[in-house]
Amino acid sequence: MAGPIVLLTDFGLDDAYVGTMKGVILRINPRVSIVDLCHQVAPYGIAEGAWLLASSYPYFAPDAIFVAVVDPGVGSERRAIALETPRGTFVGPDNGLFGPIVGDFGARAPATGGRASLAGSPVEAVVLSDERYFLPRVSATFHGRDVFAPVAAHLSLGVPLAALGPPLVDLVVLPAPRPERRAGEILGHVLHVDRFGNAITDLTAADLQGLARPVIEAAGQRIVGLSHHYAERAGVLALLGSAGHLEIAVSGGSAATALGLRVGDPVIAREER
Repeated sequence: MAGPIVLLTDFGLDDAYVGTMKGVILRINPRVSIVDLCHQVAPYGIAEGAWLLASSYPYFAPDAIFVAVVDPGVGSERRAIALETPRGTFVGPDNGLFGPIVGDFGARAPATGGRASLAGSPVEAVVLSDERYFLPRVSATFHGRDVFAPVAAHLSLGVPLAALGPPLVDLVVLPAPRPERRAGEILGHVLHVDRFGNAITDLTAADLQGLARPVIEAAGQRIVGLSHHYAERAGVLALLGSAGHLEIAVSGGSAATALGLRVGDPVIAREER
């Protein structure tokens, strides 16, 4: 028996989409455990979903099966795929959701996006094409229910990856803004805004090494020094959060509301002058 099936979607919880996917999975494998990782990804937010997935999967056992459905191209020519890595199996659309994960295992693509070759990496991937592992009727608009959920359930019963379709040699990777070192400063970007309004950036502890007393600038706000936790001081603060990334936060409030921060906004780190 495989580990849990872990779901990440942009479906929200107001409709029956998530529950229906669970029903499909449990009808095929009534004994499998299902974990709801997140269903509040911003609608069509592929980059956000990719970051949430990449920052979460290392905390699961290697036998977990992740089903990620942020799929604005559902029904189009985008490929449906599954991949096995040393740290889990992943099922979903080939639209960039899995780019950061294969990057963790050596697959690389230009920062401008494109395709990442899996050659030389420990990742094995296939295009989902064997309809025996789909529902009998596949809707053009709900592959989460009709393709990805049943495929994950069959994988949890021991169906080998190779049975699902032909090998995949590369996959889509999204353009990825990365921290940029400039004269005397490091330019980063907001990756995600959580439900508390904390703005999580692509700057990490490694990026801030060498800054004895960093100054963080975001949305016109200047923050001197890093806090250790959200309640350390009143007002706007900066800290390294649980994912190891620099966050802009407001003690007891929302940085996104107070500063108007949004995904993609610049954040600058420099030594105090």
